[in-house]
Amino acid sequence: MKILAIADRPPRTSIKELMKDNQIDVIITLGDLTKFEINELESITNIPKLGVYGNHDSGMYFDPLGIQNIHLKAINIKGFTFGGFEGSIRYKSDPTAIMYTQEEASELLKDFPKVDILITHCPPYGVNDEIDDLAHQGFQALGDYVKKYSPRYLLHGHTYPTENNITTKLDNTEIIYVYQDKIIKII
Repeated sequence: MKILAIADRPPRTSIKELMKDNQIDVIITLGDLTKFEINELESITNIPKLGVYGNHDSGMYFDPLGIQNIHLKAINIKGFTFGGFEGSIRYKSDPTAIMYTQEEASELLKDFPKVDILITHCPPYGVNDEIDDLAHQGFQALGDYVKKYSPRYLLHGHTYPTENNITTKLDNTEIIYVYQDKIIKII
């Protein structure tokens, strides 16, 4: 299975070109995007489109673009179970921002079922995050989830790790950081 994942900035090139050149099976958005930046998705109707919102999102563009919101949901596509968790750590008082405290995230994820591929905006705490910068700190509950259920993959955006400090594995889970666009082959 090939996934086109998009996070935090518009893709470097046309989504349709990326699809044509790579035989994409699923498109996943990981948040902090605008309808305008990914508007091409509206006309792509022949493959599943899944997403979670980021902390800077309006929470309003999935339906017009045909993206299925999988925040706290699990769905099966081609034999893989996908699940999602939206938003980031609450670092400011803004009732419209998609953010949670560490405690709220733990409560939301406490009964979340095992999935093969977990898509999140924010990473687990201590994984590709900046633990001293609340705005870019990861969720402890996501790390606990990974340790308990060992999803095969966790895809995230939101932060800005460098080649020197990127984490690609947490226990048995492959961590895939996405910025702009990334083609991911799932086996």
